[in-house]
Amino acid sequence: LKHKDSLFMVLISFQNVFRMLIQVCLYFYCKFLWRCLKFVMRKLTGRCELQRICYNTKPGASRTMKIETSLRDSKSKLLQTSVSVHPDAIEKTIDDIMELKKINPDINPQLGISLQACLLQIVGYRNLIADVEKLRREPYDSDNPQHEEMLLKLWKFLKPNTPLESRISKQWCEIGFQGDDPKTDFRGMGLLGLYNLQYFAERDAAAAQQVLSDSLHPKCSKFSKADWEKKRMDKSEPEPEALITVLSLTGYLMHEFHKFWIEEDPMDIMEFNRVREKFRKRIIKQLQNPDMALCPHFAASEGLINM
Repeated sequence: LKHKDSLFMVLISFQNVFRMLIQVCLYFYCKFLWRCLKFVMRKLTGRCELQRICYNTKPGASRTMKIETSLRDSKSKLLQTSVSVHPDAIEKTIDDIMELKKINPDINPQLGISLQACLLQIVGYRNLIADVEKLRREPYDSDNPQHEEMLLKLWKFLKPNTPLESRISKQWCEIGFQGDDPKTDFRGMGLLGLYNLQYFAERDAAAAQQVLSDSLHPKCSKFSKADWEKKRMDKSEPEPEALITVLSLTGYLMHEFHKFWIEEDPMDIMEFNRVREKFRKRIIKQLQNPDMALCPHFAASEGLINM
């Protein structure tokens, strides 16, 4: 019986290896076919893939994503690294790409302009992702005056008519923190959470205070203190323009989730994960349309707009 079991395990392992080999072969076969197709298209049209994308795809997210994929999947090291160059090097990078592809910029002036717009977006959002991740990893420091100032501002924006009795106070529970000292709640998202909360409360005080008021409804407050310990938030530092857009978008999503929660009318806060997942899927589905964008102005009335 042991011998049969061992043989069965060997067969299963062999089957898994064989399946992986097939997948690898299919991947390289498809890649080979794709390169052959690109070669044929260049011969037929007299244009490289970058030209075809720029001339056949209207400006916007769809064009930028196609350009990024084309550059990233290229055999050329120059094209592969062009998606991560410094913003100041974009113009030279485009000149190098035109030279590599043997494209005359005098005959194709629009191509350089289109590539520059796409590369600025690609490099910009890649850098922004890195900056946001850096903020997320930075822990809240109660010895940092800037962090403490942001925290106290959050209280003032959410409870403008109620003075905070002291830095360590049970009053923090009134705006959703789990205990006397909010610093223990900024885990996972680090300073980014605090930055998001403070920005939302400052830029759209009425909406933020309404969300806070609704959160005190019995359906939302039937939650033990231990359960609250599972929920966290996050941020701090000067705001570059791109980061402000992210914070505005986060504020908009907070407001939209609040409205979605009210529409769903859950039995209690224990349904939070279900409602959140449903909301997330709805937003992702909407963003899969390249002509749709989330409006970063989050004074509630402007949401998804057609571009």
